[in-house]
Amino acid sequence: MTYLVICGIALLASCLTFFSGFGLGTLLLPAFALFFPIEQAIAMTAVVHMLNGLFKLALVGRHAHRPTVLRFGLPAIVAALVGAWVLQWLTELAPVFRYEAFGHALAATPVKLVVGLLLLVFALFELLPRLRNLTFPSSWMPVGGLLSGFFGGLAGMQGALRSAFLVRAGLSKAAFIATGVVTAVLVDVSRLGVYARSLAHVGDGLDYRLLTAAILSAFLGAFVGNRFLKQMTMPGLQRLVAASLFVAALGLIAGVL
Repeated sequence: MTYLVICGIALLASCLTFFSGFGLGTLLLPAFALFFPIEQAIAMTAVVHMLNGLFKLALVGRHAHRPTVLRFGLPAIVAALVGAWVLQWLTELAPVFRYEAFGHALAATPVKLVVGLLLLVFALFELLPRLRNLTFPSSWMPVGGLLSGFFGGLAGMQGALRSAFLVRAGLSKAAFIATGVVTAVLVDVSRLGVYARSLAHVGDGLDYRLLTAAILSAFLGAFVGNRFLKQMTMPGLQRLVAASLFVAALGLIAGVL
């Protein structure tokens, strides 16, 4: 069941990221959070996200707009380190509150509250037209890199912000997608350097077979998404996914996940 849920979501999410505001990390994180502590779920999601990004890079990377990558990507690298450090700090804090429900002892930890709230916010980016169509002037590109990188490092959620800033950069569709892929990989490499401590702490307890299966599923999703990039739009499915993210976010906030 674990393999079915995580691999299925990895495949679908990777495919959707080619024509959806949602990023792979935003969609895959709740799936990992069902089976692993949230800090491990974020780190494992980051591994899948980075390797999938490298695969996408091979598919579309040649179209990336280098000046935009520099203006947006370099600030994102620095901010991702800060966000990843904040995540590590949050995992060491005591639970905000504890309670019992259905015979189980549950706890709402600071890191779950923060990640859950971020999931709610980024789900709103797809549910509300005003937020979905939000854009920023191209002169704000470095600021966008800082914000996108920070939230990417903190919880792996950077796709919606990245799109809101890059969409005003005057890029073609291919350059927009490729530039987003390049900056996402830069953020992933940066934050994984900090997450490495969490992964090393797990050691042999990490399910490498599950992680490998999720990576391969994401690769397949990226390949399918690239093939049908110019043919598919799915606003109804986007709203359904956003509603699912709301449920996952509330589960994290309540300490159920």
